[in-house]
Amino acid sequence: MAIATPANAAAEANRRRYEALRAAGQGATLAALPPKTAPGSAPIPPQCVIAEDEVPGGWYQTMRLGRGEVLRLIDVTGTATPALIAWREDDPSERMNLADTVKVQWTAALQRGHVVLSDMGRVMLSVVEDTCGAHDALVGGSVAFGEPPLPRNTRANFIAAVGKLGLDRRDIPAALSLFAPINVGADGHFTWRDGAKAKGDFVDLRAEMTLLLAISNCPHPFQPVAPDAARPLKFVRYRAQDYGGDDPCRRTGAEIGRAFAFTNRLFA
Repeated sequence: MAIATPANAAAEANRRRYEALRAAGQGATLAALPPKTAPGSAPIPPQCVIAEDEVPGGWYQTMRLGRGEVLRLIDVTGTATPALIAWREDDPSERMNLADTVKVQWTAALQRGHVVLSDMGRVMLSVVEDTCGAHDALVGGSVAFGEPPLPRNTRANFIAAVGKLGLDRRDIPAALSLFAPINVGADGHFTWRDGAKAKGDFVDLRAEMTLLLAISNCPHPFQPVAPDAARPLKFVRYRAQDYGGDDPCRRTGAEIGRAFAFTNRLFA
């Protein structure tokens, strides 16, 4: 028979408090999230377009995304699962932090209404439009694999990308995988959720500070398709619209409100 001790009692009390906070946090966040963007909606006004291009399957792209600009990523074939990392341009020691992003929003499956936080607790990116609703903040990008290893993978792409940005491999944070419907079972195993991706899916990421981005267009480690299959990714950079009081990302919880306020102090 186990004997109750003060340490056990404290641990149990902490556990109960955590479960209460988790239930409240998940419930409040889910209730505040907007619906997914309907396919074919949210057209980009032509006068707002800054640039557009395509990242071929297996390759990567680096770019600067100004504060208030939006990056639309489009899964042209329904098979792309790009991985993305970000740094604050004027101080790249501040970088994307998925652990805090998940912790504050009580989910690793990011969708419209969620944000991506930096390791300083600021908002780097806001998911303002999203037809897919399945983006993975846990698994990360691919590494060299196969027999022999495939010539292109996300790890190698990011190493090349940071060199172009004046950074090195120590500056590579954990990557966010887009259009990647991952489920986590009760046993902790990852599974791919079939049917959650569609041809033409897109996600719009609004920059809340001026950023350096690297995008790798390689297969997700759990994606059940041939690793060398073509999966072109289209992107459009454009000037953000003003959502006003209907902004989909500023009403999902007090902690996110504080993160936006902290971010805005940089530009006061």
